[in-house]
Amino acid sequence: MKLSGELNQLPRDFRILICCFVIVLNFGFFTGFNFVRVSTSLNAKGIEQNYLGNEEDEQSEVMQFKKSEKEILTLIHNHVLSLSMVFFIMAVLLYMTSTPQPMKSFLLFEPFISLILTFGGIYVMWLGLTWFTYIIMISGMAMVISLLLMSVLIIRDCLFSKAG
Repeated sequence: MKLSGELNQLPRDFRILICCFVIVLNFGFFTGFNFVRVSTSLNAKGIEQNYLGNEEDEQSEVMQFKKSEKEILTLIHNHVLSLSMVFFIMAVLLYMTSTPQPMKSFLLFEPFISLILTFGGIYVMWLGLTWFTYIIMISGMAMVISLLLMSVLIIRDCLFSKAG
């Protein structure tokens, strides 16, 4: 059964549905990314303070406390389960595009690696290995870039169809 390169041959209404899904998914994802920007300032110190607290810093404008193990595990559980489903659906759609195979193969699996590194890294950092903050930052950005690329490639194939 050949699925690769078939997305642009689906019926017009189904391709529009896929585009709507991808656009709304990106809206939700980037709303979450904006929350990360606001709560961490997208820097190492902000990430550490968000999870480990800043109660020793008397100069802080906002007092933050170290997250409990229950809070960390809930955050990781919720994000890994939901984002793994998001990336699985996006990977299936990407697989159906006419994207060149090397790029497709990379984008099919990279988000899952980044997901484990990002949220596993949050737990490891919370345990005390604060240098993992940099792993979290790199893998988090890779995850964002992967989603953007996947979205563009999927929408491209939906808009430039071979079907009527």
